[in-house]
Amino acid sequence: MKWLWALLLVILAAPLAAQDRSALARIDLAQSSLRAEGKDRGKPRPLELELVLSQPVPYRVYFLDGPPRLVVDFREIDFSGTDPAALPGRGLVPGLRWGKAVPGWSRLVMDLPGPYALRQAVQKPALSGAGGALVSLQLEPVDPEDFLTRGNALSALRDLPQPSLVVDPKAAVRGDRPLRIAIDPGHGGHDPGAQVGAISEAAVLLGFARELTDVLTRQGFEVVPTRTDDSFIPLEGRMTLAREARADLFISLHADALIAGEAAGLSIYVWNPDSDDRATRELAMRHDRADLVSGLDLQGTDDQVARALMDLARMETQPRSEAFAKFLVSELNRSHVAMHRRPVQGAGFSVLKSPDIPSVLIELGFLTDAGDRANLFNPEWRRSTSQAIAGAVAAWAQDDAIRAGLSRK
Repeated sequence: MKWLWALLLVILAAPLAAQDRSALARIDLAQSSLRAEGKDRGKPRPLELELVLSQPVPYRVYFLDGPPRLVVDFREIDFSGTDPAALPGRGLVPGLRWGKAVPGWSRLVMDLPGPYALRQAVQKPALSGAGGALVSLQLEPVDPEDFLTRGNALSALRDLPQPSLVVDPKAAVRGDRPLRIAIDPGHGGHDPGAQVGAISEAAVLLGFARELTDVLTRQGFEVVPTRTDDSFIPLEGRMTLAREARADLFISLHADALIAGEAAGLSIYVWNPDSDDRATRELAMRHDRADLVSGLDLQGTDDQVARALMDLARMETQPRSEAFAKFLVSELNRSHVAMHRRPVQGAGFSVLKSPDIPSVLIELGFLTDAGDRANLFNPEWRRSTSQAIAGAVAAWAQDDAIRAGLSRK
């Protein structure tokens, strides 16, 4: 009977008078977990969130969009002193945070890699007994049209004000200015990049960069282009432009060529000079050939001391780059943009060498693949992809601002 009442409280989620702090439930992080079903093939997988609590509590579950999020409001849980990053399986989702919402209520917000539905929600006695409880939430991926949310974020949070950790993407700023994004369309000038018939990579990328710039600007971000015409900019010069403009994120765009059938679909690259993938090494040679043509060889230009300092700086920057890549995969999945079977990879592209600016390189597709080539000239595909990239920037900006705030505490 006791558990029946607990379930009724879950459904009704009736407000109760706040209890003493000593009576609040606590979470056992070591026994809790987030798990995914099946193998990671670059697409959203069924998820199961299990939280082991010191006692049963009423809770309510709903979803929000922009980006897709699971929200769980708990009655009388004290999350203080617990770090969501320590939850086993935390890396399966783009973001996870929790804390106090209003007196007597706490909130968990989990960013999702795409639209989901609640398959099952159960609260039952914990295996450890002693009055503990296990809350199990099973989620399954769904098509965007089947993604049921609790209205917009404002209506969903009308009775429970937004916690301070939730940030409006348009309000994402660095200091007193909007977030600044460097957009780098690859190649240009005497280096046209990959060519298939009359199609040149440099021209395709410049057109896409203009459309992406328009989408980002409309969403309140500032854009710093490395080139706005068919001109040649040395690789390190591109990073210098971004650094001088105090860019907060660097996105390099490419649409390369490989042996037919060897690669297709959008790919995202982050800095990894030790990558031993043959196709990636070949792409690195193609990306870096522009400076070699100009007589500038970037190999060996960093002395030992400089390399050590850059490696230290990357200890902070690299995780931020990887975080953006994860948000981008999530948004592209939501937009049904076809990706490579390994959507995020590491590579030693020189344009990703900056130690002080989070950076990614996006291979929009391969001109040598007929399907990718058709996408690059499809206005609807370009629009969807541009909006997905902008959505990822907004979601990453929220997460990055939260992490920066927490690190200063």
